[in-house]
Amino acid sequence: MALASVFLPIALAIIMLGLGLSLTIADFRRVVAYPKATIVALTCQVLLLPAVCLGLVLAFGLPPALAVGMMLLAASPGGTTANLYSHLFGGDVALNVTLTAINSVLAVFTLPLVTNLSLSYFGNAGTLGLQFDKTVQVIAIVLVPVAIGMAVRAYAPRFAERMSKPVKIASAVILLLVILGALLQELDNLGGYISSVGLITAVFSAISLTVGYWAPRLAGVGRRQAIASCMEIGIHNATLSIAVALSPALLNNAQMAVPAATYGVVMFFTAAVAGFLVRSRAAEPAAEATAA
Repeated sequence: MALASVFLPIALAIIMLGLGLSLTIADFRRVVAYPKATIVALTCQVLLLPAVCLGLVLAFGLPPALAVGMMLLAASPGGTTANLYSHLFGGDVALNVTLTAINSVLAVFTLPLVTNLSLSYFGNAGTLGLQFDKTVQVIAIVLVPVAIGMAVRAYAPRFAERMSKPVKIASAVILLLVILGALLQELDNLGGYISSVGLITAVFSAISLTVGYWAPRLAGVGRRQAIASCMEIGIHNATLSIAVALSPALLNNAQMAVPAATYGVVMFFTAAVAGFLVRSRAAEPAAEATAA
């Protein structure tokens, strides 16, 4: 995994640069249009889900490294997959973009905080943890590329649009190579890891999607905005979690990447089921109105 020390931080920086290329200042200003939906969704993301995840980790009795990996996943923001699912199932995609923008900035601070607290709580997890200098590295690797990407989008929008796809492809290829290397390194233990975290990742995904939809609805938020929140809060950025877990400059622990890698497969199915359920609920009132 020597190459990971070079390529993984680059991949993480490229991923965040790609996110920055898709964001504008207007994405942050749009919060004024959705104040209640934004506040509810962010509260769920930053406070409620890490608490839920901690409860699941304790209930399932995960070993320290996998427990920290789950908490790292819970602290990760949503991503472009959430926007896609929201679009497919009738959500307010503009709200998704706004939540992604704000969550990405908040995660610069909340992700190291949650990870540090998890490392302290679960004791020796086979890593030195995200100490102050590594927290600064997280901020540098995550926030700086986002800022650069937004600056490019603001001053050279056409160039940003042309570069968006190549940047995504480059980051995906580099990250895939590093993940394959990590899988080969942990091949003997892989089956045990998956059996240990397969169920908990599915349960966590289902709870995240449920909270993401019903918390806004109970607060009086509209259905389209609730669907957007469901996907944004329910679909965590597994790619970011894996990159932070594997990066030699940060956690440098392949076991901690296992929950996110497993979740990255499971969530496609749980999110699809949730999408069909919320869309069917949206169709029921329309059908009743037509019958009347």
